[in-house]
Formats: sequence, structure tokens, C-alpha cells
Amino acid sequence: MPLTVAMIADWDGKDVPGEEAFAALAADLKAAQKTRQAALIGKRLNYEIPTLKSKVTVTARKIEKVETGPWKEAVIAIDPVWNQVETWATIKRASSAYTPFYLLSVLDLKQETSGSIVQVEDNRKIYRGILWRTLGISFLVTLLTLVLGYPVAYMLATLPTRSANILLILVLLPFWTSLLVRTTAWSILLQDGGVVTQLMHVTGITWLLNLVGVLDGEPSLYKTRFSTVLAMTHIQLPFTLLPIYSVMKTISPSYMRAARSLGAKPAYAYWKVYMPQTLPGVAAGCLLTFILCLGYYITPALVGGPTDNMIAGFIDSAMNSEGNWGRASALGVVLLAATLILYYVYNKLVGIDKMKLG
Repeated sequence: MPLTVAMIADWDGKDVPGEEAFAALAADLKAAQKTRQAALIGKRLNYEIPTLKSKVTVTARKIEKVETGPWKEAVIAIDPVWNQVETWATIKRASSAYTPFYLLSVLDLKQETSGSIVQVEDNRKIYRGILWRTLGISFLVTLLTLVLGYPVAYMLATLPTRSANILLILVLLPFWTSLLVRTTAWSILLQDGGVVTQLMHVTGITWLLNLVGVLDGEPSLYKTRFSTVLAMTHIQLPFTLLPIYSVMKTISPSYMRAARSLGAKPAYAYWKVYMPQTLPGVAAGCLLTFILCLGYYITPALVGGPTDNMIAGFIDSAMNSEGNWGRASALGVVLLAATLILYYVYNKLVGIDKMKLG
């Protein structure tokens, strides 16, 4: 809309522009209607003011039939939205080569006509919740993989080489299977009436959970937060386990024997002598798993419910469904910034130089 943009470049934003600006708007909309660009103009403005896309396309179609002014009256007669200061302020903001709109919107913020930044309405606040959900699920999966992987890594590191190699093959087996295949397998196992549900019936877990009031009837595991965390934990477990195992293999058994010979009990010697030496592997495995979990898309989409989608899912939706590359880019920037902040905090508290992959 070159004529309109040029006409409102020096507009103060206090009141609706005059006749010349409306004449420029009419000329731009007529040109857009001929080149079939009116819908694209409305699509961009609709990001900031919902329903504006239809108003722009209707105005462009009707104003094409108007031959002479006064243009202000003619345009406002088609739709009163053009008599609102916010509409013109949105056009002026959208005309800039650089805009904070996308970054503000994915932080549930908006810029008012006066230039001040405020929070969006409560019924439009979604992205902060998505960010916290992504961080929460990633942290929970990282914690579970650490709890499950640490004792397995210790067992592999202390078993005879032949037995450890056989068990290590079982740990590496998931790497030979596609992520999509593993996720699809979990979606089949967790469906109502599936293997997991039947196993809960056979073992009496369903009866016990109903007895204590956790369940009320049949268990529903599919498309829940539980299934999302379970599938992600299974997929990410080797990423946490292997760095810990590789560090444990380098720890000499003589350290524990020396501690025992000096009078330390097994648990105390393990806590004070062995475990601190495994922290570099723990740090590497947990950081690797956490960062990978932040970008999960397929697993939450297939086995998770509507409230389990993470940032990656919304980035995909912005690109492929909405065609809104600005919003997708802003979500990517927010995710990257959150990761860098956590990485910085981790480096300050633990020290990245202490992290080892083996």
C-alpha cells in the first residue's frame, strides 16, 4: 500500500487521517483488487486486529466500483472500521521494515497506539503458558531419565565386559529404530483397551487406583500428559544414560576400595567418593536431553492431548497452517533465548568446563 504508507508517514496518530489519506487508501485497495493482493493485505493486518482480513477484502471489492470522492465518506460507509484510529495505527506499524509485533505477540504483549507496551487480554494469553509447559515437560523428562538411567549406567560400568556389552546393545537398540516408529508404537500400546490398559487390569493396578480414588472407572492413558512424558522418557533415556556410563567407565575401582579401607561405609563412600566423579557425565546427559526435549514435536503431536503441544508444534502450525513466518520466527527466537539463558545459568552454577561426554 505505497500511497497510503507515504500519506500517513507523518501522521500523529491522535485522530483519523484526512481526506487525502483515504483517497490514497482507496487507490491502493483498487490496485490491490486488480492484482488480487487485497487478501494478503488483510491477512497481515488480521494478525493484529482479528476479522480485519474480511473487512479489507470487502472494502477493496466495493471501493473498486466507486469512481469519485469524497473518499473518506465512501470508505467509512463501506465499513466503520476505517473510522477507528487503531486501524490506521496498525497499518502504519505494519508498513515498517522492522516491527516488534511478532516478538511481543509470542510473549503475550502488544503495542498500543501511544507506543506503550501492555499485556494482551486474558482470553488471548497463550504463549507464556506454552513456554512454561515446554520447559516443565522437558525438565520432568530429564529428571526421569536421570533417575532411571543412573543406576543402569552404574550396573553397566561395574558388570563384566561380556555381560555389559550385551546389555549395552539393548540400550542402543532404540537408536536403530525411527523416532516416528517408536512414537507410533507407544500410541498403540497406550490406547484404550491396549496392552498397557490390559496389563493394569491383570496386575490389579486399575482396581487399586479406583480404590484410593485416583481413578473413576477405566484408565484413559492415550492423549494425556502421562503418555507424552512416558514416550519422551523412553526415547531420551539413552541420551542421558550413555554420557553417564562413559564417565563411570573411566572411574577406577581403587577409589572406592581406598575409601572402604579408611573406614567409610559403602553408602557413604559411594556418596562422597564415587558420585562426585560422575557429575560431569550427569551434567552432559541431562543438558543434552533437556535441549533435545525443548524441540520435540512429533511425540507430543501423536500421543499427547491438546494441552500437551510444545513450542515446536506451534512453530509448525504457524509455518504450515497459517503461513505466518513472522510468528514462527519469533517463537524460534524465544525458544533459543530461553535455552541460552538456561545454558548461562547452568554454566554459572555447574561450569560447562566440567561437562564430559566420555
